[in-house]
Amino acid sequence: MKLYGYFRSSASYRVRIALNLKGLEYDSVAVHLVKNGGEQLSEHFRALNPEALVPVLLDSEDAETPIAHEPGQNNAASGKVNEFALSQSLAIIEYLEEKYPQSPLLPAKLADRAHVRTLALSIACEIHPLSNLRVLKYLTGIVGISEEQKNTWYQHWCVSGLAALENKLANDTRTGKFCFGDTPTLADCCLVPQIYNAQRFHCDLSAMPHLLRINDNCLSMQAFLQATPANQHDAQ
Repeated sequence: MKLYGYFRSSASYRVRIALNLKGLEYDSVAVHLVKNGGEQLSEHFRALNPEALVPVLLDSEDAETPIAHEPGQNNAASGKVNEFALSQSLAIIEYLEEKYPQSPLLPAKLADRAHVRTLALSIACEIHPLSNLRVLKYLTGIVGISEEQKNTWYQHWCVSGLAALENKLANDTRTGKFCFGDTPTLADCCLVPQIYNAQRFHCDLSAMPHLLRINDNCLSMQAFLQATPANQHDAQ
C-alpha cells in the first residue's frame, strides 16, 4: 500500500493513525499542498484523485478479493497487478476496517458503531471542512480578509464544533479512556488531528477537559505518536 498525503493534513493524519493501529505497513508518498503551487494540483496527482485532495491510498487486489476482469482477459495469468486508488479519509479507514478486521476501529454492536461514526463525522464533516487549507486560502486570497480575520474564522468554527463534541462525550456513559470505551476507535482517529490543528491555531480548549484527556491518552500510544505531523518524513 501507498499513502499519498501531507504531513499537516488532518485527513492524512487520520489514515496514518488507522494504519498504525492495525499494524499495517505502507509506503508514504509526500504531496506538498503549498510548494510548487500545490503538488496536489499536478497532472500526475489528479490522475489519482481528480478532486486534488489528500489523502489517497493506493492498494492492489489480492487473491482474497474478487477481481473484475476485462472480457476475455485473465489478469492472474498475465501477471498484472490490479491497483486502485481510494480517496476520502473515512472511506479509506472503513476499507481498511473491512479488509483488515484485526484491531477493530468500530465496536461490535450496531448502535455503538453508529455512535462512533457520529462522533467521527461531527469532526470530519462539520468542523474540518470549514477550516480546510483551500477554504482558508480562498478567504485570504479571493475574499481578501486579513490573517487575523482568517484566524478568527478558524477559531470560531473549530471551538464551537469541539465544544459540541465535548458536551456529547461528557454526557454519554459510553465515553471512557477514549471517545468510546477504553480502546481507540474511528472517532479517536479523527479527534487527535483536529486537536492538533486547534492547538496550532491557538484555540482556547480550556473548557474541554474530556477532549484534552482523550487526546493525551491517545498520544501516549505509539500508533498515534508515530502518526503525528512532526514524525513524518516531509515535516518542515
